[in-house]
Amino acid sequence: MKILLVDGTIIGAKTGVILEKVKDYIEEINTEHTLEIIKLANYEHQFVDGRPFDQYNDDMKLLVSKFEQADGYIIATPIFQGSIPGVLKNTFDFLHPKTMRYKPVSIVANGGTYQHHLVIENQLKPILDYFRCLVTPNYVYTHSSHFDGNNVIVDEDVHNRLRELARVFVQYAEMSKSLCKEPIDTH
Repeated sequence: MKILLVDGTIIGAKTGVILEKVKDYIEEINTEHTLEIIKLANYEHQFVDGRPFDQYNDDMKLLVSKFEQADGYIIATPIFQGSIPGVLKNTFDFLHPKTMRYKPVSIVANGGTYQHHLVIENQLKPILDYFRCLVTPNYVYTHSSHFDGNNVIVDEDVHNRLRELARVFVQYAEMSKSLCKEPIDTH
């Protein structure tokens, strides 16, 4: 299975650090998955405004292709101003509603206050529910205090939660293999 690990921001390093750890923990459990980390910062984004698909740039088309080809996702997002970054929402807006249907998704996030974990519940999960994803029940939210000055995760509980997230994700990925995926006509 091809798993896409999405660093859902164009600024900062913590989401990328978290994704690398999740990737390591998934690989410890299952070496058969193909894991790819994509950083939205590495793409030239355009606002999704309803124009025909062929009028968007190659980077936007490549993002869609990567999402369509993936069998599962780990979505990593910082929480800014009590919300997910606009670039992540714009990416979701570009996807066909069936792109992520019945595919496993786990969520990792980080923010500056402990209350910002509610953004996952109130914003990100409803978006993923719209896509009818198989969202794992155990997301991991990190706070800036869980990292040292070099953005290394120093909290052992966070490592344990990331290991558990990886374990559950791998089980959801296995379960999703038996679900019928509808063909997508996106273009």
